[in-house]
Amino acid sequence: MAERRLKATAAEGDNEMDAGIEGVREFQELDLRLSIGQWGWSGASSSRGRRSSWLLPNDLTVGSCSYSEDLGFGSRIEQNPGEEFTEEMEGVELEGSDFHAAERISSDDMDRDAQHKRAKILFDEEAHLIATPFFADETAALPAIENYIDSHTLDSSGSQMIDYCHNINADAVRSSKLSDGSQNDGGETDTGNVDNSENRMDLTEDLLHLVFSFLSQRDLCKAGATCKQWQAAIEALCHRYPNAIKVNLVGVLNAEMLVLEAMTSLRCLENLYLGKGQLGDGFFQALTDCPALNSLSIYDTSFGNGIQEISVHHDRLNELKIVKCRVLRVAIRCPQLQTLVLKRTSMAHALLSCPQLDELDLSSCHKLSDAGIRSAATSCPLLTSLDLAFCSCISDETLREIALACPNICVLDASYCPNISLESVKLPMLTNLKLHNCHGITSASLCAISHSRMLKALQLDNCSLLTSVSLDLPHLRSISLVHCRKFLDLNLRSQVLSDVKVSNCSLLQRISIVSDALKKLVLQKQESLANLLLQCHNLQEVDLSDCESLTNSVCEIFSDGGSCPMLKVLVLDNCESLTVVRLNSYSLVSISLVGCRAMNVLDLSCPNLLKINLDGCDHLEEASLCPVGLEYLNLGICPKLSALLIEAPKMSVLELKGCGMLSQASISCPSLTSLDASFCRQFTDNSLSSTAASCPQIESLILSSCIAIAFDGLSSLHWLQYLTQLDLSYTFLMNLQPVFDSCCQLLILKLSACKYLGDSSLDALYNGGALPALRELDLSYSSIGQAAIVDLLACCRNLVNVNLNGCVYMHKLAWGSSEFQSTGMKIGPTLSNLPPLGNGDISCSKSDHLLEFLNCTGCPYLKKVVIPSTACCFRLTKLNLNLSANLKEVDLACPNLSSLNLSNCSSLEILKLDCPRLTNLQLSACSMLSEAAVQAAISGCCISEPPNVHSSTRLYFDLLIEVSFGTAFILFSKIVF
Repeated sequence: MAERRLKATAAEGDNEMDAGIEGVREFQELDLRLSIGQWGWSGASSSRGRRSSWLLPNDLTVGSCSYSEDLGFGSRIEQNPGEEFTEEMEGVELEGSDFHAAERISSDDMDRDAQHKRAKILFDEEAHLIATPFFADETAALPAIENYIDSHTLDSSGSQMIDYCHNINADAVRSSKLSDGSQNDGGETDTGNVDNSENRMDLTEDLLHLVFSFLSQRDLCKAGATCKQWQAAIEALCHRYPNAIKVNLVGVLNAEMLVLEAMTSLRCLENLYLGKGQLGDGFFQALTDCPALNSLSIYDTSFGNGIQEISVHHDRLNELKIVKCRVLRVAIRCPQLQTLVLKRTSMAHALLSCPQLDELDLSSCHKLSDAGIRSAATSCPLLTSLDLAFCSCISDETLREIALACPNICVLDASYCPNISLESVKLPMLTNLKLHNCHGITSASLCAISHSRMLKALQLDNCSLLTSVSLDLPHLRSISLVHCRKFLDLNLRSQVLSDVKVSNCSLLQRISIVSDALKKLVLQKQESLANLLLQCHNLQEVDLSDCESLTNSVCEIFSDGGSCPMLKVLVLDNCESLTVVRLNSYSLVSISLVGCRAMNVLDLSCPNLLKINLDGCDHLEEASLCPVGLEYLNLGICPKLSALLIEAPKMSVLELKGCGMLSQASISCPSLTSLDASFCRQFTDNSLSSTAASCPQIESLILSSCIAIAFDGLSSLHWLQYLTQLDLSYTFLMNLQPVFDSCCQLLILKLSACKYLGDSSLDALYNGGALPALRELDLSYSSIGQAAIVDLLACCRNLVNVNLNGCVYMHKLAWGSSEFQSTGMKIGPTLSNLPPLGNGDISCSKSDHLLEFLNCTGCPYLKKVVIPSTACCFRLTKLNLNLSANLKEVDLACPNLSSLNLSNCSSLEILKLDCPRLTNLQLSACSMLSEAAVQAAISGCCISEPPNVHSSTRLYFDLLIEVSFGTAFILFSKIVF
């Protein structure tokens, strides 16, 4: 192949370039290095005078590929700097029609060898030009460089290409023709229109081909309109890939000439995609130039030269798609055509001569008449699939003639065809029928459809006149009935039926389904459905939500002995006509009865039931769950529940909170660990006794507000050897001796608001050593007196958390010395000076008090709180005296106290603190405290925040605080409270 010279004319003042062959070769090599880096470059150095050697064009993935892995080659060329470039490439194996042997390839034979490769060329709006060779062995293909273009080379090549674009004369661009020898309108050649004083470069053919191979289809078309040389180079791409089998030009405007060139040059072209433009008669006449063409797709295109008439003739064409195109008349004569799509095409006439046609799509051809459809379809006797959706003019007569002429039709889509009823249409081979929005379809139509014994799928959505469907078809697998406003009755019998979709049929009253393949049935929002008959042995999930008319008899279907023995999930939400739900099912795992407000009796015998939802079952009165596999149950949302029977071997948590009417309860749950019966005001001693005897594993028992519980009920607690938490708040108990005798493991005891407990009720705690494991005691709002509280705090040294909120009989909180005096009392050594232990805590002995949290909120008559060092409260960390309005004096010696709340103690006047670890002090609304008292009190504390004394009117003091916000520090001084 003759080598072209690179000519360059520099601006005035620039050095002239040597026009010799050696200089041309040096410039070519430099220019290619700048443009493509080392991609495919294997040319010899210019000093050697050897010719450049390229990778074959078909070996490249052409388009906007930026990485070597896009090429799909396996090996990598590595070359040391300074090494001579090889002129030949050895051991290359290619796949072609008659070329399979490895041979040496020289640069002069590239074009000849390239013809032996098959490639795909893709043009569309979203994919770039792609030419993909097919190799018998990918590892034997020509190697590619992984490093496509390094950063430095990319910058250089980018600047070179910009110069090339800007150095082309605009007049030459506009006047350029397709061939190199063509002339402009003025009769002058293209070179005559170029200003020679401008810098001009004639790029070599190889360089243009390689550069253009990286462009997208849009850029290629724009580049082809720039000048004759570029147009010729782009057209030559087709010649470079003579074995390409696929071309996609969808979205390329005015590409007819390029298409004609492709069809002429690409003799192996099999698939052609076009769109968004205009095609004349020349295109369809040239189809015969593509003998291998198998598939032709044209989208959104105008046809013809004024008269908008096209004729398609091709002997091997197998698939033809003409979608959304503007044409008046279509004539198609393709003896091998099997698939024809004319969807959304504006034709008024269609003449078909396609004896092998298998699939015909005429959907949305609004201008095609009823007779035109009949003529087109009946001329294809082997037709098996016909799409006539949105062909509103089609009639039953046309469908009858089509059925007679095409007896093998299996798929028919006649959706949105209001004039058809199918009453006299017989399609014995039909397997798939779509009749969406066919207002002429009635129950009589279904009689005709029932003769299609091979039918597998039927869609009848929005058939407004359809009242009933009764089908007994052995192959029916799927049926859809949505928004059929007059639909009343559904009767289906098919052993292979697996998909039934019925929705928003507001008048549907009866459903009967017989199937062995159906596993899931959804019948939501069938307000009128009252009769349901199912014989579905493999049905596992049923959803009947919002079927308001369902009666109690529906439970018989889903019980053992019924017709759904494999049912696992049942949803009956908002079935407001259900009053009694009785289910006996071994397979049922989950049931939902949300919003069944009329249900008053629930009887479940489902040993594998793991989940039940009763939200909104406000009128449930009797519940029998015997047996069930539940592990958790909450019946607190059923306030009218009066009788409960539960047998659940796996249940661990039972919530009865709020069942205020529950008077009869038999709970047999041997694994139960937590029972909450709060506010079950009629929960009796008998119920408690039977529950304790059958549930010995209970650890937490909450009987708050169970006012019917008395001494006999507490006596049954001896069954609960693992009980650690007991809540008897708001009860009328007077004697706690059964608790002290039986609950030796008790950790938490709550006796809040037990008004009938006297001082002697707790004697066993601080005198008898009862409940040695007790750690938390709540006596809030109880009637315990001052003496009992003092003894309790002094003697029960294992308590960690004590609540004395609202104790009206407590007026002084002090312990640790029988000779307690308000003033002049010797409290021992200063605790802030005691040596700390290794972990930072103040030294303490085994006899120390374990108390950590003490709450005395809202004690109206509490006047004095004194905790001296002799009390040994070394572990106390939090003390809450909030809302004690009469509290006047607080004197604390607690080495580990960190939080003290004295808010709203409006009478507080004396504050003494020996608490070296106090960090949180709240003094809100302590208006009687003086500035000196506060300063003296906090002088030995580690307070990191200012005392909260909002609403005080007498306290003013200076306090320096440093607050950290990330890395910024803000200094506050002279804080006024």
